[in-house]
Amino acid sequence: MISSLENELSIKLLSRSRYGVHLTMEGERLFPSIQKSVAQYASMKEIVKEIKGLETGIVRIGTISSISCHWLPPLIKEFWESYPNVQFEMHQGDYTSIPEWIRTGQADFGFVNPDALAPHVKCEFLKEGELRAVLPKDHPLSNKTSLTLEDIEKEPFLLLEEGSLSEPLEAFRNAGLTPNIRLRVHDDYSILSMVESGLGISILPELVLRKTNYNVTILPLDPVIKRKIGLVMKETDTLPIASKYFIDFLMDHIDVLP
Repeated sequence: MISSLENELSIKLLSRSRYGVHLTMEGERLFPSIQKSVAQYASMKEIVKEIKGLETGIVRIGTISSISCHWLPPLIKEFWESYPNVQFEMHQGDYTSIPEWIRTGQADFGFVNPDALAPHVKCEFLKEGELRAVLPKDHPLSNKTSLTLEDIEKEPFLLLEEGSLSEPLEAFRNAGLTPNIRLRVHDDYSILSMVESGLGISILPELVLRKTNYNVTILPLDPVIKRKIGLVMKETDTLPIASKYFIDFLMDHIDVLP
Protein backbone atom coordinates (compact mmCIF):
# COMPACT_ATOMS: atom_id res chain seq x y z
CA MET A 1 0.00 0.00 0.00
CA ILE A 2 2.80 2.41 0.89
CA SER A 3 4.73 1.53 -2.30
CA SER A 4 1.58 2.17 -4.34
CA LEU A 5 1.12 5.54 -2.64
CA GLU A 6 4.77 6.45 -3.26
CA ASN A 7 4.38 5.58 -6.95
CA GLU A 8 1.20 7.62 -7.21
CA LEU A 9 2.81 10.69 -5.54
CA SER A 10 6.21 10.15 -7.21
CA ILE A 11 8.06 10.67 -3.91
CA LYS A 12 9.51 8.37 -1.26
CA LEU A 13 7.63 8.38 2.03
CA LEU A 14 9.69 5.78 3.89
CA SER A 15 13.40 5.20 4.10
CA ARG A 16 14.07 1.46 4.29
CA SER A 17 17.37 0.04 5.47
CA ARG A 18 18.77 -2.79 7.56
CA TYR A 19 18.41 -0.48 10.58
CA GLY A 20 14.66 -0.23 10.14
CA VAL A 21 12.04 1.91 8.43
CA HIS A 22 11.78 5.66 8.99
CA LEU A 23 9.82 8.54 7.52
CA THR A 24 11.69 10.55 4.92
CA MET A 25 11.64 14.35 5.15
CA GLU A 26 8.82 14.34 2.59
CA GLY A 27 7.01 11.67 4.59
CA GLU A 28 7.28 13.73 7.78
CA ARG A 29 5.76 16.75 6.01
CA LEU A 30 2.89 14.67 4.62
CA PHE A 31 2.19 12.65 7.77
CA PRO A 32 -0.18 15.20 9.44
CA SER A 33 -2.19 15.43 6.21
CA ILE A 34 -2.37 11.64 6.01
CA GLN A 35 -3.65 11.52 9.60
CA LYS A 36 -6.33 14.07 8.75
CA SER A 37 -7.30 12.13 5.63
CA VAL A 38 -7.75 8.96 7.69
CA ALA A 39 -9.86 10.86 10.23
CA GLN A 40 -11.97 12.44 7.45
CA TYR A 41 -12.54 9.01 5.89
CA ALA A 42 -13.69 7.67 9.27
CA SER A 43 -15.96 10.71 9.59
CA MET A 44 -17.42 10.03 6.12
CA LYS A 45 -18.28 6.48 7.16
CA GLU A 46 -19.95 7.81 10.29
CA ILE A 47 -22.04 10.23 8.20
CA VAL A 48 -23.18 7.30 6.06
CA LYS A 49 -24.28 5.60 9.28
CA GLU A 50 -26.10 8.81 10.26
CA ILE A 51 -27.99 8.76 6.97
CA LYS A 52 -28.97 5.15 7.63
CA GLY A 53 -29.73 5.79 11.29
CA LEU A 54 -27.51 5.27 14.34
CA GLU A 55 -27.23 1.52 14.71
CA THR A 56 -23.48 1.20 15.14
CA GLY A 57 -20.54 3.55 15.54
CA ILE A 58 -17.51 4.27 17.69
CA VAL A 59 -17.25 7.01 20.32
CA ARG A 60 -13.59 7.98 20.81
CA ILE A 61 -12.97 9.86 24.08
CA GLY A 62 -9.88 11.51 25.53
CA THR A 63 -10.33 11.39 29.28
CA ILE A 64 -8.70 11.79 32.68
CA SER A 65 -8.95 9.05 35.30
CA SER A 66 -11.48 10.74 37.58
CA ILE A 67 -13.91 11.17 34.67
CA SER A 68 -13.24 7.59 33.48
CA CYS A 69 -14.13 6.25 36.92
CA HIS A 70 -16.99 8.45 38.08
CA TRP A 71 -18.74 9.97 35.04
CA LEU A 72 -18.39 7.61 32.12
CA PRO A 73 -19.54 4.23 33.56
CA PRO A 74 -23.12 5.30 34.42
CA LEU A 75 -23.38 7.43 31.26
CA ILE A 76 -22.26 4.62 28.97
CA LYS A 77 -24.50 2.10 30.71
CA GLU A 78 -27.60 4.25 30.18
CA PHE A 79 -26.56 5.24 26.63
CA TRP A 80 -26.29 1.54 25.70
CA GLU A 81 -29.92 1.06 26.65
CA SER A 82 -30.84 3.12 23.57
CA TYR A 83 -27.82 2.35 21.35
CA PRO A 84 -26.53 -1.11 22.38
CA ASN A 85 -24.25 -1.59 19.34
CA VAL A 86 -22.23 1.61 19.73
CA GLN A 87 -18.63 0.98 20.78
CA PHE A 88 -16.48 3.15 23.03
CA GLU A 89 -12.75 3.76 22.74
CA MET A 90 -11.19 5.63 25.66
CA HIS A 91 -7.73 7.19 25.64
CA GLN A 92 -6.62 8.18 29.13
CA GLY A 93 -4.23 11.12 29.19
CA ASP A 94 -3.71 14.63 30.52
CA TYR A 95 -4.35 18.27 29.65
CA THR A 96 -1.59 18.18 27.01
CA SER A 97 -2.20 14.84 25.29
CA ILE A 98 -6.01 15.01 25.09
CA PRO A 99 -6.24 18.16 22.89
CA GLU A 100 -3.49 16.70 20.69
CA TRP A 101 -5.44 13.46 20.23
CA ILE A 102 -8.46 15.49 19.16
CA ARG A 103 -6.35 17.50 16.72
CA THR A 104 -4.95 14.35 15.09
CA GLY A 105 -8.26 12.45 15.07
CA GLN A 106 -7.39 9.81 17.69
CA ALA A 107 -10.24 11.13 19.84
CA ASP A 108 -13.45 12.91 18.86
CA PHE A 109 -13.78 14.87 22.08
CA GLY A 110 -12.26 14.99 25.53
CA PHE A 111 -12.35 16.33 29.07
CA VAL A 112 -9.81 18.97 30.15
CA ASN A 113 -9.46 22.02 32.35
CA PRO A 114 -10.35 24.98 30.06
CA ASP A 115 -7.54 27.01 31.66
CA ALA A 116 -5.00 24.53 30.22
CA LEU A 117 -5.94 25.30 26.61
CA ALA A 118 -4.60 27.88 24.21
CA PRO A 119 -6.91 30.92 23.84
CA HIS A 120 -7.99 29.94 20.31
CA VAL A 121 -9.16 26.43 21.34
CA LYS A 122 -12.90 26.24 21.93
CA CYS A 123 -13.99 24.52 25.12
CA GLU A 124 -17.41 24.19 26.71
CA PHE A 125 -17.36 24.51 30.50
CA LEU A 126 -19.16 21.62 32.23
CA LYS A 127 -18.54 21.66 35.99
CA GLU A 128 -16.05 22.45 38.70
CA GLY A 129 -15.14 20.58 41.84
CA GLU A 130 -12.96 21.07 44.90
CA LEU A 131 -9.49 19.67 45.51
CA ARG A 132 -8.63 17.97 48.80
CA ALA A 133 -5.45 17.36 50.76
CA VAL A 134 -4.57 13.68 51.16
CA LEU A 135 -2.09 12.56 53.83
CA PRO A 136 -1.08 9.38 55.68
CA LYS A 137 -3.32 8.34 58.58
CA ASP A 138 -0.54 8.71 61.15
CA HIS A 139 0.74 12.07 59.85
CA PRO A 140 1.06 14.81 62.53
CA LEU A 141 -1.23 17.06 60.47
CA SER A 142 -3.99 14.44 60.14
CA ASN A 143 -5.77 15.62 63.31
CA LYS A 144 -6.46 19.08 61.85
CA THR A 145 -9.88 19.98 60.46
CA SER A 146 -8.40 21.55 57.33
CA LEU A 147 -4.99 22.29 55.81
CA THR A 148 -3.51 25.45 54.34
CA LEU A 149 -0.89 25.54 51.59
CA GLU A 150 1.52 26.86 54.21
CA ASP A 151 0.95 23.64 56.22
CA ILE A 152 1.84 21.57 53.15
CA GLU A 153 4.69 23.65 51.69
CA LYS A 154 7.61 22.02 53.55
CA GLU A 155 6.17 18.49 53.60
CA PRO A 156 7.23 15.90 50.96
CA PHE A 157 4.72 16.55 48.17
CA LEU A 158 3.45 14.02 45.60
CA LEU A 159 2.33 15.86 42.47
CA LEU A 160 -0.34 14.55 40.12
CA GLU A 161 1.20 15.26 36.70
CA GLU A 162 -1.56 16.60 34.44
CA GLY A 163 0.36 18.05 31.51
CA SER A 164 0.19 21.73 30.65
CA LEU A 165 -1.58 22.79 33.87
CA SER A 166 -1.44 21.75 37.51
CA GLU A 167 -4.13 23.28 39.69
CA PRO A 168 -2.16 22.68 42.96
CA LEU A 169 1.02 24.22 41.51
CA GLU A 170 -0.96 27.23 40.30
CA ALA A 171 -2.40 27.65 43.80
CA PHE A 172 1.06 27.42 45.41
CA ARG A 173 2.44 29.90 42.86
CA ASN A 174 -0.40 32.38 43.45
CA ALA A 175 0.26 32.17 47.19
CA GLY A 176 3.98 32.82 46.70
CA LEU A 177 4.87 29.34 47.94
CA THR A 178 7.06 26.54 46.57
CA PRO A 179 6.07 22.96 47.42
CA ASN A 180 8.69 20.32 48.23
CA ILE A 181 7.94 18.05 45.25
CA ARG A 182 9.42 14.58 45.81
CA LEU A 183 7.49 12.59 43.20
CA ARG A 184 5.55 13.30 40.00
CA VAL A 185 3.01 10.66 39.03
CA HIS A 186 0.44 10.52 36.21
CA ASP A 187 -2.09 8.30 37.98
CA ASP A 188 -4.33 9.44 40.87
CA TYR A 189 -4.60 5.98 42.38
CA SER A 190 -0.84 5.39 42.33
CA ILE A 191 -0.51 8.61 44.32
CA LEU A 192 -3.10 7.39 46.84
CA SER A 193 -1.13 4.18 47.32
CA MET A 194 2.07 6.18 47.85
CA VAL A 195 0.40 8.49 50.36
CA GLU A 196 -0.93 5.43 52.20
CA SER A 197 2.65 4.13 52.37
CA GLY A 198 3.76 7.36 54.04
CA LEU A 199 5.76 8.83 51.15
CA GLY A 200 4.20 12.28 51.42
CA ILE A 201 1.15 14.52 51.07
CA SER A 202 -0.79 15.21 47.89
CA ILE A 203 -3.66 17.33 46.61
CA LEU A 204 -6.24 15.49 44.49
CA PRO A 205 -9.70 16.19 43.03
CA GLU A 206 -12.55 15.43 45.38
CA LEU A 207 -14.12 13.40 42.54
CA VAL A 208 -11.21 10.92 42.66
CA LEU A 209 -11.67 10.46 46.41
CA ARG A 210 -15.35 9.50 46.30
CA LYS A 211 -14.64 5.78 46.04
CA THR A 212 -11.42 4.79 47.72
CA ASN A 213 -10.40 2.04 50.13
CA TYR A 214 -6.99 3.56 50.79
CA ASN A 215 -6.09 4.09 54.43
CA VAL A 216 -5.47 7.84 54.18
CA THR A 217 -6.76 11.05 55.74
CA ILE A 218 -8.67 13.43 53.44
CA LEU A 219 -8.98 17.06 54.54
CA PRO A 220 -10.45 20.18 52.96
CA LEU A 221 -8.13 23.00 51.95
CA ASP A 222 -8.31 26.51 53.32
CA PRO A 223 -8.76 28.51 51.17
CA VAL A 224 -10.65 26.21 48.80
CA ILE A 225 -8.94 25.23 45.52
CA LYS A 226 -11.20 24.27 42.63
CA ARG A 227 -10.73 22.37 39.37
CA LYS A 228 -12.72 23.17 36.22
CA ILE A 229 -13.79 20.51 33.75
CA GLY A 230 -14.66 21.41 30.17
CA LEU A 231 -15.40 19.61 26.91
CA VAL A 232 -13.16 20.12 23.88
CA MET A 233 -14.10 18.49 20.57
CA LYS A 234 -13.57 18.31 16.84
CA GLU A 235 -15.31 20.73 14.52
CA THR A 236 -19.00 19.83 14.44
CA ASP A 237 -19.00 18.95 10.74
CA THR A 238 -16.25 16.34 11.27
CA LEU A 239 -17.66 14.88 14.49
CA PRO A 240 -18.94 11.29 13.99
CA ILE A 241 -22.65 10.81 14.57
CA ALA A 242 -22.14 8.39 17.49
CA SER A 243 -20.04 10.99 19.30
CA LYS A 244 -22.59 13.73 18.56
CA TYR A 245 -25.32 11.60 20.12
CA PHE A 246 -23.18 10.83 23.17
CA ILE A 247 -22.20 14.47 23.69
CA ASP A 248 -25.88 15.47 23.56
CA PHE A 249 -26.62 12.67 26.04
CA LEU A 250 -23.82 13.92 28.32
CA MET A 251 -25.14 17.48 28.25
CA ASP A 252 -28.65 16.27 29.11
CA HIS A 253 -27.26 14.52 32.20
CA ILE A 254 -24.59 16.99 33.32
CA ASP A 255 -26.67 18.25 36.27
CA VAL A 256 -26.82 14.80 37.92
CA LEU A 257 -23.12 14.01 37.52
CA PRO A 258 -20.94 14.36 40.65
